[in-house]
Amino acid sequence: MVLPSPRPAVSAARAERLRELAAVFLKLGTIAFGGPAAHVAMMEQEVVVRRRWLSREAFLDYYGATNLIPGPNSTELAIHIGHARAGWPGLLVAGACFILPAALLVGGIAWLYVTYGRLPQVQGLLYGVKPVVIAIVLQALWRLGRSAIKSAGLALLGVAALGAAAAGVHELLVLTLAGAIAAGPPIARSLRSGVRLPGVVAVAVPAVPGAIGTAAASAAAGASLWGLFAVFVKIGAVLFGSGYVLLAFLRADLVERLGWLTERQLLDAVAVGQVTPGPVFTTATFVGYLVAGGPGAVAATVGIFLPAFVFVALSGPLVPRMRRSPTAGAVLDGVTVASLALMAVVTAQLGRSAVVDWPTAVLAAASAVLLLRFRVNSAWLVLGGALVGLLARA
Repeated sequence: MVLPSPRPAVSAARAERLRELAAVFLKLGTIAFGGPAAHVAMMEQEVVVRRRWLSREAFLDYYGATNLIPGPNSTELAIHIGHARAGWPGLLVAGACFILPAALLVGGIAWLYVTYGRLPQVQGLLYGVKPVVIAIVLQALWRLGRSAIKSAGLALLGVAALGAAAAGVHELLVLTLAGAIAAGPPIARSLRSGVRLPGVVAVAVPAVPGAIGTAAASAAAGASLWGLFAVFVKIGAVLFGSGYVLLAFLRADLVERLGWLTERQLLDAVAVGQVTPGPVFTTATFVGYLVAGGPGAVAATVGIFLPAFVFVALSGPLVPRMRRSPTAGAVLDGVTVASLALMAVVTAQLGRSAVVDWPTAVLAAASAVLLLRFRVNSAWLVLGGALVGLLARA
């Protein structure tokens, strides 16, 4: 008797998962205002709370891992989730769908900018959206913090990381020290018991950014599509940190070294990346359009995001193995707690510019109540905040 092959059923299940991933990340790429902290909060609500694709612990592990590699953290988290949900096709679908709406929107704004010489007015939109984003991020910080802080030691480590980040200590240094401190107790226990310490798990991954960056920098000779692509591959391969760090890299390469942009154009490009939904790195789409039109926008966008897919593909399979190792798991715990501390500092900074008067304070408080008490979908809250803002500033 010939048994039926299970392959069609498996393929159908994967296709359904890919459709679900595409729907979720296209939506998030369209409504996720507020930068990486807000993106992480919205992803946690979608994939942990509403759909239960990941446990909160697994979500935190992937979030911690994104802080150990260069590139846009929220995009890398989307790529991790896609891989965990539907394998390598899911990795590509989730990442591309999160990037695409923002890239199309920024490309349209770049066309308007080139055609009419100024940026569209979005202040009313942001006036209503920003307070909602604060409520969404605070809710996620509360939920994620309860899962990440597993001991009094991790709580103290989180407070120390919060203080260091608020004092202006560099993000990478905060993450590195937190991981090293958290690894101290398991290393000491291993040494006392005479157990041989495990080797470093991800030795090859940190070496990749430098190799990609060097090769790309040598290729960027002129304002050709290949030169544009190479510049943004280099930036995506070596950049840790916020949109302000991105500004420094873009200024050094595009204004000072290559002369492709003016200072004003660069500031406008970064402003567009900050005020549109989705990844801040879609600033590259705007810059690419200014330099070489539509093809330039595509080349710059693919270039800056390509390293993120490579790094997640290399590091993603290592995350479960790190969790099984006591020492590597402790490092991951420390990095995750420090990552949440950095997220809290960014949220406080955003809050000062978001809650500026009584209407925005009421909007933030009402959003928090709707999220915590009635579990309203954050997408509806963002859309409602945008409508309130447009009406208030009409």
